[in-house]
Amino acid sequence: MEQTYVTLNSGIKIPQFGLGVYQIPGDDATMQACLDALKLGYRHIDTAHAYQNERGVGAAVRKSGIPRGEIWITSKLWPSEYGEGKTMAGIDQMLARLGTDYIDLLLLHQQFGDYLGAWKDMEKAVAEGKVRAIGLSNFESDRLEEVLNAAVIKPAVLQVECHPYFQQAALKKRIAAYGTAIECWYPIGHGDKSLINEPVFTELGRKYGKSNVQVILRWHIQEGNIIFPKSTNPQHIQDNFNIFDFELTDEEMNRIRALDKGVRYFNMSLADQEAMLGAFKPAD
Repeated sequence: MEQTYVTLNSGIKIPQFGLGVYQIPGDDATMQACLDALKLGYRHIDTAHAYQNERGVGAAVRKSGIPRGEIWITSKLWPSEYGEGKTMAGIDQMLARLGTDYIDLLLLHQQFGDYLGAWKDMEKAVAEGKVRAIGLSNFESDRLEEVLNAAVIKPAVLQVECHPYFQQAALKKRIAAYGTAIECWYPIGHGDKSLINEPVFTELGRKYGKSNVQVILRWHIQEGNIIFPKSTNPQHIQDNFNIFDFELTDEEMNRIRALDKGVRYFNMSLADQEAMLGAFKPAD
């Protein structure tokens, strides 16, 4: 099996498939999941300050014995760290938590607070070699265009909810001119059985000797999406990665595209999101 890559708008290549560590509790469990994934050939780990497990990610990278340059680390700043000067301090603290000299991809986690000031500091961090690429997470309102218009370095990626029931076609058109790639959370629809058990996935799974989930993940890869399904189960980690030995036909890809219903699993207004997120401040 060979990992596939996406070339970002800066020319840097990012591993298209990785491990997400959202909701993995604590550094020890995170370290073990990352080690299991790295041993299988994963080379991309997606974390965040808000996940409270960056130290576990960094420990796994060091313990793996794999050269740092072969592993892609993505992390995200929380709105409490946004603002010129404030964001640079947050980046230095993130580097300390991860125990690394640089971060491959740094994202703004949510579209609230002084995100324009934060973006300026992120651009400085790129110039200083602390960060290789920068991007956004969950920016889908007109605040996306606000950042795009102000940015000197255009976002390399935009991380959002994306799966066969919500394929983000309109959003992809909004960012196409900037060469911004889509990263997907909830890539299998938050584990929704209605989605996973769609007849087309069952049929294609039988044809290729794969599970329905593997067919969905393969569809993402061929769509050009960057994905990082989360698991702590070594067998699931292996199964998720076992999608590089088959290829869906154009007709099969179109059948899956036809499943798009414009249906999200995370539905909350901007005001409600801001109220929910505003009281949370990740610990150092």
